[in-house]
Amino acid sequence: MILDFKQIEETVMPNFKGGEKEMAAKMYADEKTRIMLNRLVPGATVGLHTHEGSSEIIYILEGNGKVLYNGEEMRIEKGQVHYCPEGHEHSLINDTDADLVFFAVVPQQ
Repeated sequence: MILDFKQIEETVMPNFKGGEKEMAAKMYADEKTRIMLNRLVPGATVGLHTHEGSSEIIYILEGNGKVLYNGEEMRIEKGQVHYCPEGHEHSLINDTDADLVFFAVVPQQ
């Protein structure tokens, strides 16, 4: 299967997971996995949440920002991956003046 994100419509989600501002996403989902190309606008956040029944892999394609992971804050930049296993909490923060673009995969347990 080939997923062509150029052909998938972008959906804008205000206050995603209780976060600030908005995240735009191009998504594919089936019963086992969600695959997303996401964009956090400057100043936007993905709200702090715990993964129950899934994990998440985030690969930064453009920009940089911060990850909150189990109470620890760390910087993340283009080319790096953040992994949040099931049962752990995290948030992604774009604290810059440029879009933060990332690829995310959420396999369902």
